[in-house]
Amino acid sequence: MLPERVKHISPFIVMEVMEKAAEMEKKGISVIHLEVGEPDFDVPKCVATAVQQAYLEGKTHYTHSLGDPELRDALAERYETEYGVKVSPEQLLVTSGSSPAILLSLGVLCDPGDEVILSDPGYACYANFLRFLGIKPNRVPVREEDGFQYRPEEICKRISKKTKAIIINSPMNPTGNLLSPEVMQQLTSFNIPIISDEIYHGLVYEGKAHSMLEYTKNTFVLNGFSKLFAMTGLRLGYVVAPQEYIRPMQKLQQNLFICAGSTAQRAGVAALRLAGSDVSRMKEIYNQRRKYLVERLTKMGFDIKVIPTGAFYVFVNARHLSTDSYKLAFDILEKAKVGVTPGIDFGENGEGFLRFSYANSIENIKKGMNRLEQYLNNFPNEQSH
Repeated sequence: MLPERVKHISPFIVMEVMEKAAEMEKKGISVIHLEVGEPDFDVPKCVATAVQQAYLEGKTHYTHSLGDPELRDALAERYETEYGVKVSPEQLLVTSGSSPAILLSLGVLCDPGDEVILSDPGYACYANFLRFLGIKPNRVPVREEDGFQYRPEEICKRISKKTKAIIINSPMNPTGNLLSPEVMQQLTSFNIPIISDEIYHGLVYEGKAHSMLEYTKNTFVLNGFSKLFAMTGLRLGYVVAPQEYIRPMQKLQQNLFICAGSTAQRAGVAALRLAGSDVSRMKEIYNQRRKYLVERLTKMGFDIKVIPTGAFYVFVNARHLSTDSYKLAFDILEKAKVGVTPGIDFGENGEGFLRFSYANSIENIKKGMNRLEQYLNNFPNEQSH
């Protein structure tokens, strides 16, 4: 018998879409992948060189459990340059991707039976992290007409003695929207630790992403190198935490993960110090794709009330087609040969939406939109009921 904490873990549906698409591709069927939230670029050349150099120099052993001191120094410098906030390297803990950073943060904030507030829709895995740790997800609906912003008054209604943290994600997965500075400031008034997932920082095309560190010290800021630097396979992330939590988190890291990969950490230093031009190039290409995708989807009849300005996602209301996003996404995959992610993957309030990723070439996005347009032209009326 499986333990209860495992029984209640829901599947990550985007992976099921990808796996079904892979089965189709094995049969020789061409599938356009607009479901995948992974950069389609190779790592910057300076990153590849740093990894090779680390191997040649024998830097393939355990590092300090908090992380390579040079990397932590470089990250601290970045926060002062980028956000105007002073972060001590002693507040930084480097992890094998941002997922361990989420786990470690929750581990020092919550006991089983506690509650954490998170948005609905929101990143699919947050709720499963909580369930695995015996923490109750307390979902607050965020609405399309608000640009998927939290309404602080709705958070206020849900706060209790058991509430130990509020999770925010800006730019947001799945919506691509940014939290406003006003909302971020208002969230600090609850005097509850804020876990701020800033993994898509740097991938902002209009406006500016703000770090929660600009508004409060009572925050755990999570970030990593996967999205901005296209380093998904190197698995490198980090958390900036209040100083008093670092030692407890370090002990958890030592026991659960030991340390992040040594060669990945050397690559992280190179990315921060040398990959600026590569990031600018990738960002400009993402922006071109974003504009094209929004324009095509709008012409097909999808009403995008607030244009997404960050990450690499467009989250569209498809309720005029179906209120069963799971069934619709797999129907699109089967008939149009286009992979998209059903909104239900991100919470009940995401039902009826579809997430399109533009982490694919403009040529493939054009093909995907052409296929989707043909699918919609042939969409049978009975499927909309």
